[in-house]
Amino acid sequence: MHDLYGIYEEILFQNIGTNTNLKSASLIAAGSHNQGIKLESSAGVFFLKLNFDHEKDILSKEAEGLSILRKATFLKIPETFGSGRIGDYNYLLSEFITSGRQHPEYWENLGLGLAHLHLTHQNAFGLESDNYIASIRQKNLHSDNWVDFFIEQRLDPLIGKAYFDKLIPIEFLKKFQEIYPKLASVFPTEQPSLVHGDLWSGNVICTTDGQPCLIDPAVYFGHREMDLAFSRLFGGFDNRFYSAYESLLPLEPGFESRMDIYNLYPLLVHLNLFGTAYLPGIGRTINRMIR
Repeated sequence: MHDLYGIYEEILFQNIGTNTNLKSASLIAAGSHNQGIKLESSAGVFFLKLNFDHEKDILSKEAEGLSILRKATFLKIPETFGSGRIGDYNYLLSEFITSGRQHPEYWENLGLGLAHLHLTHQNAFGLESDNYIASIRQKNLHSDNWVDFFIEQRLDPLIGKAYFDKLIPIEFLKKFQEIYPKLASVFPTEQPSLVHGDLWSGNVICTTDGQPCLIDPAVYFGHREMDLAFSRLFGGFDNRFYSAYESLLPLEPGFESRMDIYNLYPLLVHLNLFGTAYLPGIGRTINRMIR
């Protein structure tokens, strides 16, 4: 890591100040896309996310998403200090969240905080600009209709990408697109709600005071059930979370039957990022819808 010290120091210089001295840097997270580095400096401890993505605004968009969340919920959202590109690296410099033991009401607070977030509305689905979910560009053109938005800006771009990248045959593409006319009768009509957009358990961490903190958003104004469905896809959320959420913002009847349809989107994301192991889950949902 020592050969990267100059980059770390330059990031601190640009975003914290000229008198900031880097004391140590340690790699604390490394995935297929990002590296997470803990920077200890004379100005405090920071979290630095780095990647080589060809999308040069990817971490700046993440910083924007964190800022949007911070204004819309009482849940902890890390402060950001700067983002951009240095050399070949995209970077995001943010507050370092030290983990702790969950408060007895951790899950209830997370549920209430998510409901509070979902009470932030606007007139149209989408966002002022596109952003990313993981490393995949996420379209956010405004739409007055959730079904149109879900098809045109969530499902169709990613099933098309999977076909273009030869992850699926043409027969699977056509079969998938057969569900589109059926979606109009699936979803309850609700106002566009601000959603986290990538709500799996790895994107919720516990602070030193035992409270939930949201990270790595893919925000937009969508159907609030998207977040609830995504949280159920890979598990890891206590039932107290769901009970607390519904105590403030109850779900419309039939959510269980809609859940897998919402989760076609994150499964398509995983298909495009990680390969065909995610095809069976997609196939089961579309088979159930068109039989």
